Amino acid sequence: MAHDHSHHDVEAMGDQRLLIAIVINMLLTLAQVVGGVVSGSLSLIADALHNFSDASSLLIAWVARRIGRQPPDAFKTFGYKRAEVIAALINLVTLVLIGLYLVYEALWRFYSPQEIEGWIVVIVAGVALVIDIATAMLTYSMSKNSLNIRAAFLHNVSDALASVGVVVAGSLILIYGWYWTDTVMTLAIAGYVLYQAATMLPLTIHILMQGTPENLTIDEIISSMEKVTGVCNVHHVHVWQIDEHHIALEAHVVITDFAQTEQVKMALKAELGQRFSIAHSTLEFEMTHCGETTR
Repeated sequence: MAHDHSHHDVEAMGDQRLLIAIVINMLLTLAQVVGGVVSGSLSLIADALHNFSDASSLLIAWVARRIGRQPPDAFKTFGYKRAEVIAALINLVTLVLIGLYLVYEALWRFYSPQEIEGWIVVIVAGVALVIDIATAMLTYSMSKNSLNIRAAFLHNVSDALASVGVVVAGSLILIYGWYWTDTVMTLAIAGYVLYQAATMLPLTIHILMQGTPENLTIDEIISSMEKVTGVCNVHHVHVWQIDEHHIALEAHVVITDFAQTEQVKMALKAELGQRFSIAHSTLEFEMTHCGETTR
C-alpha cells in the first residue's frame, strides 16, 4: 500500500508539472503572436505556432495520462494505456501540418517581404528562450519513461533552439538590416519541426498497427521457447505492444506430455518475462508429433 501511495504521489506531481508547463506555454504563445504581428516577424510567429503545438501536446498528454490510468473493463480489456500512443499520433500529425504551413508562409514571404522591428523580435524571443528552458526542466525527468512526454520534451528543446535562432535573426536585422534572415530562420524552424515528426511517427504508427517491438524478432523468441524442456514446437506466434512499455504474446505450443503442461507453461512464461520482458502471454498447448507441425 505504501508503494501504491508513493506511485500515486509521483503521478500527481507529474500532472502538476504538466499543468504548469501548459499554462506558461500558452501565455508565451500569446505573447509571441502579439510580438510577431506588431514587429512583422514571420519567424517569431513560426516560433509561436511551434510553441503552441508544444502546449497542445502537453495538454493532450496530460489528458491521455489520466485516461491511461483507468483500469481494464468489459469494453477495454487491455485497459486504456494506448490513449497516450493515440495522443502522440495526434501531436505528431499536428506538427506535420504546422511545419508545412510554415514552409508555405516562408516561401510566400520571399515574394512579399515586410519590414521587421528587430528589437521586439529579440526581446520576445529572449523571454521565450527562458520559458522554453524552464518547461524542458519540468518535463525532463518524466520524459524518460513516456513517449508522449519525451516528444513534448524534445519539442521544448527544439523550441529553445528556435528561440535562439530568432534572437540571432532579430540581431542581424538590427545590425545589418538583413530582413531575409527572418524568412530563412522560419524555413529552418519548419524543417526541424518536420524532422521531429518524421523521426517519431514511424514508432507511434508501428505500435498502433500492433507491430512486433523493434528490439525483438519472432525467430529469436521461438528459438528460445523451443529450448524449454518439454517443448517440441512453437508456431502461430504473434507479438505486439499494448503500449510503449507493455508487450503481449500469443502462441501455439506443442509439448511432449500433457501431464507436464503446468510446469512447461510456468517455465515458458518465466523465459518470456526474463529474456524478452513479455509480461502478458497467452499460450495454447497442443500434443502431436513434432514432424507434423509447421510454423
